[in-house]
Amino acid sequence: MRVGIIGAGHIAGKICRTLEYVSGIDCLAVGSRTREKAEAFAAEFGIPRAYGSYGELLDDPDMDLVYVATPHSHHFDVTVEAIRKGKPCLVEKAFMANAAQTKTVLDLAKERKVFVAEAMWTRYQPMRNIINRLISYGRIGRIRQISATLSYSIEHKERVMKRELCGGALLDLGLYPLNFVRMVCGNPIKEIQSQCILSDTDVDLTESITMVLEGGIMANIQSSACCAGYNTAVVAGSEGSIVIDNVNNPRQIRIYAIGGILKEEIYAPDCISGYEYEFEACRDALSQGLIEPPQMPHSETLYLMELMDSLRKEWGVRYPMDGQES
Repeated sequence: MRVGIIGAGHIAGKICRTLEYVSGIDCLAVGSRTREKAEAFAAEFGIPRAYGSYGELLDDPDMDLVYVATPHSHHFDVTVEAIRKGKPCLVEKAFMANAAQTKTVLDLAKERKVFVAEAMWTRYQPMRNIINRLISYGRIGRIRQISATLSYSIEHKERVMKRELCGGALLDLGLYPLNFVRMVCGNPIKEIQSQCILSDTDVDLTESITMVLEGGIMANIQSSACCAGYNTAVVAGSEGSIVIDNVNNPRQIRIYAIGGILKEEIYAPDCISGYEYEFEACRDALSQGLIEPPQMPHSETLYLMELMDSLRKEWGVRYPMDGQES
């Protein structure tokens, strides 16, 4: 599978380093806003082709998958253009700026029968299936409570502080705990309450969200862009608990019985970086003629974007593209 990368930033570099070691998947080209930046990126990572615009890359007939690695404020236009040109897309999280953009893209992909997926990497990692199996096998009894937190001190980054770049903690960090809850338990939300601290630029810096799910389950999540958090997750059940070391990139699971007795430790399989799984999932889905990966179906991408829209509305966090015609 030949991959073309849209954007030449930090995450794009991580993907290039990962795909160097993945059999059967190669970076063929990179497209940036300037030829100079594209050529410098291509030279650094040994990419054969460099394009000075996104459109040039999308016109390359040899591309099997386009990876959209721009800031999420700039995902919409290039993804729409790619789908209209019949190019399958893996779009970095958060998928779009809002639910309206998300629905437009997903509807277009369905209409044109073109594959598109959100690159929420924890959805594709093996630890996700391990956690779900432990729960389904009844290792901790019935789930009663879920907690997850993710915080990094990144308020110095421009993309975090500017509304025009869809800044704030929610789309950059909060999406991980929200996804974790959905991966562990997809029960509908009966009630939701939240609190948020805004920055001087009117983006969300820190938030706490409490959800009551059907089935008598309470979920508590926190995220922040202005502190260094412990970033763990806990699934508490009637007969024990599962503790995950990192909600953003799980590497270790501890299973506890009642009374805090450690019963088992499970470690993630060896991997390159963890990003390889989403590309392998895209390759598998494309080989089967699918337009979405089973690990991150379109319905989940849209559901979570609608949920984040409702939270932002409650907090008064508004992006320039909110309410615009698609």
